[in-house]
Amino acid sequence: MIVRKLSTMPRISLTLVPAVLIAAALAGCSSTKDDPTAKWTPERIYTEAREESSSGAFDKAVPLFEKLEGRAAGTPLAQQAQLEKAYAQYKGGEKVQALATLDRFTKLHPASPAMDYALYLKGLVNFNDNLGMFGWLTRQDLSERDQKAAKDSFEAFRELITRFPESKYSEDARQRMQYIVNSLAQYEVHVAKYYYGRGAYVAAIARAQTAVRDYQNVPAVREAMVILVKSYDALGMTQLRDDAQRVLESSYGSAALTPVEQKKASWWKLW
Repeated sequence: MIVRKLSTMPRISLTLVPAVLIAAALAGCSSTKDDPTAKWTPERIYTEAREESSSGAFDKAVPLFEKLEGRAAGTPLAQQAQLEKAYAQYKGGEKVQALATLDRFTKLHPASPAMDYALYLKGLVNFNDNLGMFGWLTRQDLSERDQKAAKDSFEAFRELITRFPESKYSEDARQRMQYIVNSLAQYEVHVAKYYYGRGAYVAAIARAQTAVRDYQNVPAVREAMVILVKSYDALGMTQLRDDAQRVLESSYGSAALTPVEQKKASWWKLW
C-alpha cells in the first residue's frame, strides 16, 4: 500500500531546479542593489548619518549609524556611531532603545574616553522621560510622576561626577541632580498632602516623615513639617504637634505655618 501511494505522487521536474536557483540568485542581487550604502565608505555613511540627525530626521539617522557600527567594527568610529545612534534614538522618542544602546556601549567600552558623555546622556534620557513631552501644558511637575526614572537619572549623573568630576558635563549634571532631589522630596510631600486632604493622618505623617528624614536642606521639607504639625493636631497628639512646631519655627521662623509660596519655574524650563 505504501509503495502504491508514493508512486502516485507527482514528480518534481529536474528542469525546474536551475530556474529556482537563478531566481534566488537574482533576488539576492536585487536586495543588494536596494541598499544604497552598499558601496559607501564608513566615512560617507557617518557624514550622511550626521546630516540626517542634524536635520531632525532621526528615523533615517538611526539605521545609518547601525550600518556604520557594522562596517567600522572595532574602530573608534564604531564607538562614535553607537553614541550618536543613542542620541538620535533619544531625540526621536525611542527612549527605551536609547537606554539599551547606552547600556551596551558602557559594557563593551568601559575605558572609552567618551564614557562621561555616555553617562550624561543616560541621565538626560531618564531626566526628560520624567518631564514628559507635554508635561508643560498641564504644568505637571516631575514630583507628580513615577519616580523610578528620576532615581535612575540621578544615579547616572552621580556616577558621572564621581568618575569624571572635571568633565564638561559635570556641572550641568550637578544642577540636574539637585532638581531631582528636590522633586523626590516634593513627591513625598505630594503624597502626604493627598492623604492629609482625605483625613488619613497617620499615612500623611509617615510620608511627611520620609521627606524630612531622607531629604534635608530642600524646600519641600518646610511643607512636610507643616503637614506633620497639622496631622498631629488633627489626631490630638499635642506633644508631638508642639515638638514638630518648635522644629519648624526654629528652622523657618515664626511665619513658617503660613501658606507656602507658589513654586517658581524650574531652572530647566524655558517657558
